[in-house]
Amino acid sequence: MHLELIPASSEQLPLLGNLYQFYAYESSDWEQEDVEIDGRFYVSEAYLQLYWQRPDWSAQLIFLDGFIAGFLLIERSDVPGVNALEFADLFILKKYRRQGIGRALVEQVIIASGRPWLVSYYLHDPLAVPFWQTLLRELPFACVQQLPDNDDSGLLSYLLNAPAH
Repeated sequence: MHLELIPASSEQLPLLGNLYQFYAYESSDWEQEDVEIDGRFYVSEAYLQLYWQRPDWSAQLIFLDGFIAGFLLIERSDVPGVNALEFADLFILKKYRRQGIGRALVEQVIIASGRPWLVSYYLHDPLAVPFWQTLLRELPFACVQQLPDNDDSGLLSYLLNAPAH
């Protein structure tokens, strides 16, 4: 298995938007989202463009053995008092799940950076809950601090500090 995380170029915005349709579809049942009149989920292209405009924001494409396997969106945290990057959205196509890609990306991006990271997921997300609960238990984070959910949305947020190398 050859895993690559490659920065997406702004010219690949349509590709990212297409992949985001799958992401929106998978979360539509618990987010109660409907498709638009054109049969697609609403995805803000203006918001996606911010990944090439804001400091510390990036859109990454995940490749496995040369094939697109998903994406990772990274943002600077907007939580007051939290100076960290955020693992904002991680999506892996069904075909490539349960192969250790998510864990490898957390190890490659969060743990290897040695920096603080913010990770958030919704209690209603049946894919994210077991994934993050397992990683938060098993991986060598120096500190895991759960942040309060100030709006009762069911969003769980954790500030992670990777161990120093």
